[in-house]
Amino acid sequence: MTNKALIIIDVQNGMFQKGFTVYNGEKLLDRLSGLSDKARLAKRPVFYVQHNEAAGEPLEHGTHGWEIHPQIAPRENDVIIQKNTPDSFFETSLDQELRDRNITNVYLAGIQSEICVDTTCRRAFSMGYEVTLISDTHSTWDTKELTAQQIINHHNGLLRWFAEVQPSSEINFSD
Repeated sequence: MTNKALIIIDVQNGMFQKGFTVYNGEKLLDRLSGLSDKARLAKRPVFYVQHNEAAGEPLEHGTHGWEIHPQIAPRENDVIIQKNTPDSFFETSLDQELRDRNITNVYLAGIQSEICVDTTCRRAFSMGYEVTLISDTHSTWDTKELTAQQIINHHNGLLRWFAEVQPSSEINFSD
């Protein structure tokens, strides 16, 4: 049996500020809520990665912006990992927490597609995990050059080198 876990990266209140809401934010939250429920029903662990920024930044540790969005709030047995860089594994307890639970396959979702999701996906692959990137449960913002949807599409294509890429409707946490 492959041990699976859902990892939700940086879905914090600061990503949903008025005038600075992540692309398709409500759809993202709805899908993540459904996926986390699905994982729990299959008795798979749900991990939340929470980014910590410096004082005055949107994700400043201990502030409202830093808190995990209430629509997908962690439940009693969920694990919260604190990080300070785009890599959810770098100088965190994530790898040890996964190994303690014999997790071999990680399902990745969250914010920001081209930074923390991308970096964590590549790192998980390099560390030997089977990685599934959930194609419609990661998001970002428009840049001057690209729309958020173009960035998401690009990363869904690019990260196929490191992960199986599937939409949330095809995710099955049961073996």
